[in-house]
Amino acid sequence: MLSSGIKQQRGVGLIEVLVTVLILATSLLAMGALQSRSLQFNHSAYLRSQANVMAYDILDRMRINQGQLGSYDHGLEDTKPGTGGGLASRDLNEWLTAVERTLPGGKGAVDCADRVCTVTLEWIEQDSLADSEEAPDEEQETTTFTYETRI
Repeated sequence: MLSSGIKQQRGVGLIEVLVTVLILATSLLAMGALQSRSLQFNHSAYLRSQANVMAYDILDRMRINQGQLGSYDHGLEDTKPGTGGGLASRDLNEWLTAVERTLPGGKGAVDCADRVCTVTLEWIEQDSLADSEEAPDEEQETTTFTYETRI
């Protein structure tokens, strides 16, 4: 009687091992996906920090040159000013060059009215860049950072 019970359970150990391997593989895939998303969110936070530093940079430059606040007005789609038009033009040129180097697809804008200045930075999210290479006709996801202060 004992030997017939053993024969009926033949191969059960292999099925248990296969189920365990399936559960382990699924868990490892989920952990990999979680790690990937974590890296994407971390990079997005890094870009926001860089945008904050960039906004403070141009605002500090404008505080130094308060007499020429109107000369700092610049739209997102405007061309980068040359370096020969005075301190404001040189500041904007250096700042926009730094924005382009630091933020992927980065653009910057400055608007001052009644000593209240708004700095707008726009860039393309990295995961959107990867998607655009696969489907270039789709619009890329941009992030906009706006900072407003009184000078």
